[in-house]
Amino acid sequence: MADVFTPEKRSAVMALIRGRDTKPELALRSLLHRAGYRFTVRGPRNRSLPGKPDLVLPKYRTAVFVHGCFWHGHENCPGFRLPKSRCDFWQEKISGNQARDLRNEAALRALGWHVVTVWECALRKKSDRLWLAKRVPTLFPKRSD
Repeated sequence: MADVFTPEKRSAVMALIRGRDTKPELALRSLLHRAGYRFTVRGPRNRSLPGKPDLVLPKYRTAVFVHGCFWHGHENCPGFRLPKSRCDFWQEKISGNQARDLRNEAALRALGWHVVTVWECALRKKSDRLWLAKRVPTLFPKRSD
């Protein structure tokens, strides 16, 4: 099926997709802050760590990534479906994102960081956020300093 937009319009539409301060990120920040966790969003650690985590909880030595289900290829999720046009491009793009995610996670673990990935679908509905809020304490291990 052909794209309904011209290449210029498609480019403009894609340029509007946010890279930070997305709704799922804001929902997670709100949830964590209400639970009493403090974190950095654009601090020096966020920029210097592999993968530039969305949130860093220095006290727990934890890096948090909020992944969009489509862009990171969340398997068995209703939010992920490969487009029917340009299949090869999208498969390569999403596979590349997944490979980069694995490399970043391995690099962070090698540096002694705990890594948490929260999927967009876990923050979409209020019931999902409540379920996640109950499990937040298990996501951040106690430090053994």
